[in-house]
Amino acid sequence: MIQIEHLKKVYNNEKVLDIPQLVIPRAECFGLVGNNGAGKTTLFRLILDLIRPSEGTVFLEGDNVRNTEEWKNNVGAYLDEHMLLTYLTASEYFDTLRSIYGLSQRDLELHLQKFEELFNGEIIDNAKYIRDLSKGNLKKVGIAAAMLGNKNVVILDEPFENLDPSSQSRLKKLITKEKQQNQVTYLISSHDLVHVTDVCNRIVILEKGIIKKDLNADKQQMTEELDEYFRV
Repeated sequence: MIQIEHLKKVYNNEKVLDIPQLVIPRAECFGLVGNNGAGKTTLFRLILDLIRPSEGTVFLEGDNVRNTEEWKNNVGAYLDEHMLLTYLTASEYFDTLRSIYGLSQRDLELHLQKFEELFNGEIIDNAKYIRDLSKGNLKKVGIAAAMLGNKNVVILDEPFENLDPSSQSRLKKLITKEKQQNQVTYLISSHDLVHVTDVCNRIVILEKGIIKKDLNADKQQMTEELDEYFRV
């Protein structure tokens, strides 16, 4: 479970995030939507302890993320390509993570098998360095890395961006299967309202760092409320 209490972030005297309280239960697929500058990535970076809050606390399974390191073993994330070791090939990168996480070669093979359809023969055994991959394939590598190692929580920032329509559909199917079979908690931000309503059972609208709506209903109702909110 993720619990946020009185969380604020201020840059240059401007408040960019202000969330009094937010609870994300275990095994929930939580969607975060909002226009550019809404604070979505800032929230994810605070949850991951990549930046420090101006005020407030993030708890993961009861632990303050600023005070401990153990929670990091159970959390995977992909926010952008700077999280990757881009001087390696994808195969080298996955094998490096396997060693870090203490996984066997078979563990890695089983994990990557889940991504065969998404990878579409373009990732594994590709001699290209990660830095030379297309934006879409970079995203695929990052997502697969975030989900490696039986994580309890996976945080993905704009996972559908730069993917072609077939890959978007394959990724949605993969996330849906994983959340059902392995009880993984997903936090997914997206500008695409269709994709986020397809995979998430709860969606929060963030605007200028403030939660405007917290939707937890059936897909049709959430779609209607999102369309109404963002209608120009």
